[in-house]
Amino acid sequence: MTPANEEGRTTSRPGKASGIMDLSRLDVSIALSDNPRTRPLLEGRVQVEGLRLIPTAVHPSEMFWRQLHFADFDISEMSMSSLLIAASQGDRRWVGIPVFTSRRFFHTGVLVRKDSGIDSPAQLAGRKVGVPEYQQTAAIWSRGALQDEFDVSPASIEWFMERGPSVSHGSATGFRPPPGVTINQIPPDSSIGQMMMSGELDATLLYIADRNLVDRSRADLSGVAKPLFPDQAKEGLRYHQATGLYPINHTVVVRRTLLERHPWIALNLYTGFLNATNVLLDATKAWVEPAIETGTVDATSASLLTRNAMPYGFTGGRKELETVARYVHHQGLTDRVIQLDEIFAESTLGL
Repeated sequence: MTPANEEGRTTSRPGKASGIMDLSRLDVSIALSDNPRTRPLLEGRVQVEGLRLIPTAVHPSEMFWRQLHFADFDISEMSMSSLLIAASQGDRRWVGIPVFTSRRFFHTGVLVRKDSGIDSPAQLAGRKVGVPEYQQTAAIWSRGALQDEFDVSPASIEWFMERGPSVSHGSATGFRPPPGVTINQIPPDSSIGQMMMSGELDATLLYIADRNLVDRSRADLSGVAKPLFPDQAKEGLRYHQATGLYPINHTVVVRRTLLERHPWIALNLYTGFLNATNVLLDATKAWVEPAIETGTVDATSASLLTRNAMPYGFTGGRKELETVARYVHHQGLTDRVIQLDEIFAESTLGL
């Protein structure tokens, strides 16, 4: 008998030249942001053994809202902070796979009004600062860096949050402002962009102007705002050297009911994401090797270019995962520090 998929349908890969039919694969929906690490899967250049992926490229803001509220997809990227918060409240719909499709030095993205007089992180204290969503992982990392590196506490800032209950991630996880923290709701007819332009905000922790169903800021802030850190790359390097952290904000999750029926999906999926990363690394090597031969790139630089700076698995991400779990708790969004074995598939914990 041919095994059925989660919806009861079956699919088969085309037969080989010998006429022997390959094993059937499960149809599963998958939502991913479109970036070089995910594109081989979105475009079908990399397959996952045993699965036929039905892909959708979705902006992360929208993706997480759809998953947390409606569970639209069998597999998707997921906000690390929202996954931790959901787990703390007993929401067990999703199981994590240690694949980290997005990392960034988020605090280097803080923007301040040029006329605000803010020239250092310490000067954010007492100011009005925008944030798309208080619980989003990028905001968690930024506040953690501001507190640990520059002694600026979340409670010292007056926050203005753009996303309302109907489209926020927090409305699915029971978000409440942490004790001692002031969070104002930006009215539906305004936005972070408009308030930055008008001078109602002094700064914004991050700014999302990409079109999606959740974020509504569209204003070009280049005329009124500047980065808090003039040399963002330099600050990112300093932070990395000081802390050893390369902040993770997205992991990958699988619907728990699907994984309980087919536990082999966890490691097959992990391998598929690794293979997609290898496509990226192989493409880099294809142009680096002739560059070495012609002297355009030296061997030391080439070794850095062809190294995976965003490794998957707990070996390559444990410090960041434990740090963000601690930050989420210390910032008042979980009642305890969530342990990694509470949110990730058991079969992946040794990776």
